[in-house]
Amino acid sequence: MAGKKLTMLFLGNIESPHTAKWVQYFADNGHNVHLVSYVPASGIICQTTNINLHLIKRKIPINIWPFNTILNFPFTLLKINKLIGEISPDIIHAHYVTSYGHLAAFTGMRPFVLTAWGSDILVTPKEYWLAKKIVKYVLRKADYITCDAGHMKNAMIDLGADSSKIGIINFGVDTRKFISGVRNDKLKSEIGFSFKNKIVISLRSLEQIYNIENLIKAIPEIIKSIPETRFIIIGSGTKEEELKKMADKLCPKGSFRFIGRVKNDDLPKYLNISDVYVSTSLSDGGIAASTAEAMACEVPVVITDSADNRNWVTDGVNGFIVPVRNSEMLKKKVCQFLVDGDLRKKIGKAGRDIIIKKNDYYNEMSKVEKIYYSLINKI
Repeated sequence: MAGKKLTMLFLGNIESPHTAKWVQYFADNGHNVHLVSYVPASGIICQTTNINLHLIKRKIPINIWPFNTILNFPFTLLKINKLIGEISPDIIHAHYVTSYGHLAAFTGMRPFVLTAWGSDILVTPKEYWLAKKIVKYVLRKADYITCDAGHMKNAMIDLGADSSKIGIINFGVDTRKFISGVRNDKLKSEIGFSFKNKIVISLRSLEQIYNIENLIKAIPEIIKSIPETRFIIIGSGTKEEELKKMADKLCPKGSFRFIGRVKNDDLPKYLNISDVYVSTSLSDGGIAASTAEAMACEVPVVITDSADNRNWVTDGVNGFIVPVRNSEMLKKKVCQFLVDGDLRKKIGKAGRDIIIKKNDYYNEMSKVEKIYYSLINKI
């Protein structure tokens, strides 16, 4: 079976870089890749090629979970089963347990691979009793489950998953693309900053869980210590307007820019004009993709002490770890990087080394391909 080109059916959000990168690897390797997504491919964040995209529109237009899932379930399941009959896939793989995993589970198709992302295991089952029941059912039905953090594996075991069926697979960073390069002073100018400015960058979504407020609180204090510092905040989310108003109120005029959403292919350009990367997240699955991408570009990172971050960053060796919601410590560690160019360079190189060793995109996806073949041979 190994070496045979497969027909693969994925269920996941095409607008997520995680999903897009995953399916693109297998399309590039010559497999016949189909992807079912609730949302269309806009190309704003990431672009895919040679992917057969099947857009599933919710028949009942409601965006409140879990009602959108429950009310639309019969219609979406019917469409997916029809698609399975048409393409006869060798394997089905769902990304995100509560939005796509349940659909794959109820098709009854095997082998069924499931990837948990984070809040679908760590948050949602604790907030909704129905979600917990759905998650437990989906975990039992999966032939193999991947996640990118040990604490997520433990959480799934607590929910009844078979530990022997769970593997740690990282989403991976394209270390051929995310690499330290020439600083682009023209891009700095386009943003509205000077080539003399030191840049601190955040790439997390503007949602409650990523606590961008803590970075904004630290900005005035950092600028007091190092006046030439400027801040780039990339991303979008439900808290965007609130965060902009907060920054306008607290931070010196002209000291920050909200860039909005940026294509994944363009992120290396922004990282390569940055001196420090910051993640103020309250929770993550494994290492955040943006943190890993910054490390791959040799940008020193200051990240919160949450989730599995200490498995990736040894404080003072390949980055700094700070307590969650502690703007004073955040300010201190950011300033430490900003005033010491040799430290930035040393820590940045150490950061890239661990990403190449443990989180290279091509290595991780190669592991997944072997898992697919192994499962197909068993069924």
